[in-house]
Amino acid sequence: MAKRDYYEVLGITKTAKDEEIKKAYKKMALKYHPDRNPDDPTAEDKFKEAAEAYDVLSDPQKRARYDQMGHRAFENGSGGFGGGGMNMDDIFSNFGDIFGDGGFGSFFGGGGGGRGGQKRRRGQRGADLRIEMALDLEEINSGVEKKIKLNRFAGCNDCSSTGAESGTAFRTCPTCNGSGEYRQVAGGGFFQQIMVSACPTCNGEGKIIEKSCKSCEGKGRTPKEETFSVKIPAGVQEGMAISVRGKGNSGLRGGEYGDLIIQISEKPHEIFERDGDTLHYILFITFPDAVLGVKADVPTIDGTKVRFDVKPGTIPGKIVRLRGKGLPNINGYGTGDMLVHINVWVPQEISSQEKEMLNKMKVSSNFQPNPKKEDKGFFRRMREFFSKP
Repeated sequence: MAKRDYYEVLGITKTAKDEEIKKAYKKMALKYHPDRNPDDPTAEDKFKEAAEAYDVLSDPQKRARYDQMGHRAFENGSGGFGGGGMNMDDIFSNFGDIFGDGGFGSFFGGGGGGRGGQKRRRGQRGADLRIEMALDLEEINSGVEKKIKLNRFAGCNDCSSTGAESGTAFRTCPTCNGSGEYRQVAGGGFFQQIMVSACPTCNGEGKIIEKSCKSCEGKGRTPKEETFSVKIPAGVQEGMAISVRGKGNSGLRGGEYGDLIIQISEKPHEIFERDGDTLHYILFITFPDAVLGVKADVPTIDGTKVRFDVKPGTIPGKIVRLRGKGLPNINGYGTGDMLVHINVWVPQEISSQEKEMLNKMKVSSNFQPNPKKEDKGFFRRMREFFSKP
């Protein structure tokens, strides 16, 4: 089933501010929480759908990619929950804080533990990696799968990413007693406020390593060179950023991987110029062909050719639109057009015989300039062409 628009899922507009997005998600999460809807088999799916929408729209970078590319921005398992799937524990762990202390549990009688409670952190998330990928128009037209070789931090095999030497144990953090949380009480009496943050001693993990792994020095990760494939969707444009989930650096001590951000650049093309989804091509014809007309074969970006009639008396600067012969739209809104700009080739060198022929034509009345009212200037014709619906 096709994904619904994230703004539609949360019932907000594309101009919604952060607080409005958070409020809308809270409303949807409370409405479709499975514990509130035990007889509705669709409630959990709607609950996850709302969390997926919030995951993307609450993150400025993900939201910008979504506004630009739609759901295609999170193909290849990219974009957090938006591309890699999720489970209920992920939702409670990552988004429970917007409901205040106690997470979802305080709304459904769950207290601090169980499914509605806060989930203790495991390690620290790894940093994102950024690379630039240059594509030619043929690759952009069809979409492409590329192999990428990266030097990145990956989980340590010797300690299974825990950071502890094989066979050694962890001990409970003395600061937070294993909870991973550090609580501070502000104010007093009726206005008492509890501030909860990650424990500074164990970084929210709730445990401390007894003996560090020698291979990774207790970090749970080591530098590695790895090769993998990524799929680039058709229609991408210069400057677009594609996020591939989990292909960045490994986090510390079992923390989740960061993302790989691929910045798209375009290689100049030998015969085509790009303007969004539209391609421009200059067709040169001879002076006799402009006068007499000719059947012209024009190349297209997919390697085929299109034949059309250049009518007798065609003047330089005429534009012919070939519908559907441009580039695919990244958001799936069809394919652009190709604009063929017809130009008359003027030779730089001619023979004496050719010069004699041209001098004869020069004095002919048919070759004398005689512009009619309907023969409009080049720039006026260009304006009228692009203003057509």
